[in-house]
Amino acid sequence: MKRSKRFEKLEQMPINKDGFSYEWEEVGLITMESKFDPKPSIKVENGIIVEMDGIKREDFDSLDKFIADYGIKVENAEKAMAMDSLEIARMLVDINVPREEITEICMSCTAAKLAEIVSHLNVVEMMMAQMKMRARKTPANQAHATNLDDNPVLIAADAAEEGARGFAEVETTCALARYAPFNAIALMIGGQAGKAGVLNQCSMEEATELELGMRGFTSYAETLSVYGTEQVLIDGGDTAYSKAFLASAYASRGIKIRYTSGTGSEVLMGDAEGKSALYLEIRCLMLTKACGVQGIQNGSINAIPLMAALPNGFRAITAENLIASMLNIEVAAGNDTAFTHSDFRRGAKLVMTMMPGTDYISSGYGGIPNLDNVFAGSNEDCDDYDDYYTLQRDMQVDGGLNPIKEETAIEVRNKAARAMQAVFEGLGLPEITDEEVEAATYAYCYKDMPARNKVEDMKAATEMMEKGTTVIDIIKILHEAGFEDIAENLLNQMKQRVIGDYLHTSAIFDENYNVISAVNDRNDYMGPGTGYRISEDRWNVLKEKFTALKPQEI
Repeated sequence: MKRSKRFEKLEQMPINKDGFSYEWEEVGLITMESKFDPKPSIKVENGIIVEMDGIKREDFDSLDKFIADYGIKVENAEKAMAMDSLEIARMLVDINVPREEITEICMSCTAAKLAEIVSHLNVVEMMMAQMKMRARKTPANQAHATNLDDNPVLIAADAAEEGARGFAEVETTCALARYAPFNAIALMIGGQAGKAGVLNQCSMEEATELELGMRGFTSYAETLSVYGTEQVLIDGGDTAYSKAFLASAYASRGIKIRYTSGTGSEVLMGDAEGKSALYLEIRCLMLTKACGVQGIQNGSINAIPLMAALPNGFRAITAENLIASMLNIEVAAGNDTAFTHSDFRRGAKLVMTMMPGTDYISSGYGGIPNLDNVFAGSNEDCDDYDDYYTLQRDMQVDGGLNPIKEETAIEVRNKAARAMQAVFEGLGLPEITDEEVEAATYAYCYKDMPARNKVEDMKAATEMMEKGTTVIDIIKILHEAGFEDIAENLLNQMKQRVIGDYLHTSAIFDENYNVISAVNDRNDYMGPGTGYRISEDRWNVLKEKFTALKPQEI
């Protein structure tokens, strides 16, 4: 058969390297509105929910019971459930209806009711609603800082650059688990070298992650996964009660906590009970609320290649972010997993949260090259900074980042690497050489770094933890070594752990360690002229383009 040359060319385009699938409702391979999803209903007797979404209390599974007892405002439930879902959907995009009124309704609804409400919205309407419904008025962003060699000097330098670029949070993990203490310390020091107030986490198994937080090496945690079916939650080694207990263990130590979930995780793990991905994700969000946790990392996360393969995938992901905000919890909106070969497509996915703004537009912008991303690659990485800045400039949208000059990046990277050198020397750890400091200052990826002795490093990390080293030891070393500003930043962060105000919903810090949260920076959007508006000073930062022509100078 003679071929059309245009079709032959199309077949070679990056988009056609992606995988795609049709729905299979019986196993839950559908994004939204499955015929097997339950219909909304509720029945309350003596202040107790005795029937929910067609299931009687005696037939509740453990998730149903936990959500019914702790995740729904029972006193208003029957009234909210009796409202027309289309009416509530219209309230979401109506600039005359305040956010607080809608959250009161939504926190009184069941999972099936919430799914029915968002089914009436297209993606533009969801974006309009998200602009009003996010908890914190000011949007922010979070970055990944990892490398394939677990090189702590490079992690510190990368985190410093990310701080300077405006990220409110930085996150790392390890290729080798025994490197966790070094990676956490590197991230902590690097973040504070770039900008005071940066929060940091090291994503590991839960016992290690909690210990790192208790030592003061991390300031928040988010990789506590919850799932929307009882069997998948149990397969993950958890119950609703164990997750609630773990969250309280973090919070009682002054460590900010958010859960992680995402549309599609249950079908990916083989036990979706035939329900749609969004319906099960709503159960995760309601479980998060029921556990008293202030926020959620969602947006499909690791399941996005599967959800993006299905029709309606982006809409379902936008809906899950919106529903988190409808339940008045912080949302770190994904965009942190590579899922497509198409730049066109990944850009479209990003702007759906970037344009309306979420509490965190990405829950892991790759501040390193994707080849160094131990989280398996991000939707956007350090090669995309200039594109990202240009989008902010093009649309006068605050995506949470600042353009910086090359000399600024070099300066903060070098400072962070030298601070790590001083800390390793002060703690008696394997030497960080001047050659490593120089390499980290200018490096693109792990290949640009001198090799470290991994056996010695891991042995030293274990011994350091056995000695009971804490962040206070590091603060003393930094102060004595001449890094007084980093030491003061870390001490201020420890003071905030005692105060506990940053455990409020959607809390971040400014550079003076003032808390900015849904309490004192409440989203009050109600149409034009309200809500978050870019100030003149902020706009002067966002519109900076160092390669732009200055007509006056021509």
